[in-house]
Amino acid sequence: MNHDYNYYNTAIKNEALPLAFVDVDFLDKNIKAIAERAGNKNIRVASKSIRNIWTLKRIFEANKKYQGVMSFTGAEALFLIEQGFDDILLGYPIIDKNQIRNICKLTKTGKKIILMTDCISHASLINSIAEEEQVTQPICIDVDMSSDFLGLHFGVYRSSLISVRDAKTYITQLLNFKNVKLTALMGYEAQIAGVGDTNPANGIKNFAIKFLKKKSIPEYTQRRKEVIEYIKQKCTTLEIINAGGTGSMEWNKVEDGVTEITVGSGFFSPVLFDYYDNFKHLPAAGFALPIVRQPKDRMFTCLGGGYIASGSVGIDKQPKPYLPEGVQITENEGCGEVQTPFVYNGKQSLKIGDAIFFRHSKAGELCERFNELYLIKEGSVVEKTPTYRGMGKCFL
Repeated sequence: MNHDYNYYNTAIKNEALPLAFVDVDFLDKNIKAIAERAGNKNIRVASKSIRNIWTLKRIFEANKKYQGVMSFTGAEALFLIEQGFDDILLGYPIIDKNQIRNICKLTKTGKKIILMTDCISHASLINSIAEEEQVTQPICIDVDMSSDFLGLHFGVYRSSLISVRDAKTYITQLLNFKNVKLTALMGYEAQIAGVGDTNPANGIKNFAIKFLKKKSIPEYTQRRKEVIEYIKQKCTTLEIINAGGTGSMEWNKVEDGVTEITVGSGFFSPVLFDYYDNFKHLPAAGFALPIVRQPKDRMFTCLGGGYIASGSVGIDKQPKPYLPEGVQITENEGCGEVQTPFVYNGKQSLKIGDAIFFRHSKAGELCERFNELYLIKEGSVVEKTPTYRGMGKCFL
């Protein structure tokens, strides 16, 4: 597939810019490749990295390995139920009483929504509402999978269940609640799944990252194993043991205890996923900006473009020029809210009105900037599909 500048430019030549697009051919190849990478594990789709109903449905229709959604807010979980989805695991705790109550009511009707917890406050709140609704609400515990090496914290700050002892104490406390049921365990190794090996913004730190990854994998694997064994001894056999992300599948799929792997960003494969050694997927999503000015020779200005990714501030969080080759964003201005200037040293003969194609640093956040995605297949726009934003939804 030669999806070059002319390919995309021809596809959108009659469309108003700026616009966001999904390359359906590349998306389908990514869906297939990710299913193959998972080995014999099921895959839970992280909706945060998609934020588009059409894409979510296409993934689930493609392969039976794709089972269940990992939602990122309670409001989104309720919305997804309305859209016909089920088997939803909340990736983060929610404390909104109305959302918890509505989820408990859906549980009572047979829907499968599992709430995330990592402390007694979460469990107590859910239990009290579930008791009022006369239902037993399934919950998941989130065990921290970060590693600490001689005072260096390698990972993210998520769960309060940092050690095996923390997890055991919490699991024992859960036995006191009659209206919650522990059915799932999650452990997200963000330092493996979400950190590239060759990110140019990290410079020499990439060598340290690779070394720490090798040390971290056996350490958190043993920790997860001990927690699983304790749960089996103390109370129950878990329905779900969830792990990983796009960047850690090769390690998650060989863990005996893990039943499913969460994947989200890999389907669109944004810029930050170019920097992994163990896999490469196709760039299936991007956006097009129009050239609206030419201040001087080889210097052009696009309309918009300041779609900066979340996380720590760094050059790797701004969009990356994709096509045509030879576009260089200026250091002083970067990608701006209303304009993005660039120097061009490529082979195309650019003029005002032409499109410049970019890729977002992350995946689903692109959809927060556009009301719809243009679906490009076999060189043509075949459909337009609304994003969450286009459906009037903004969950965070």
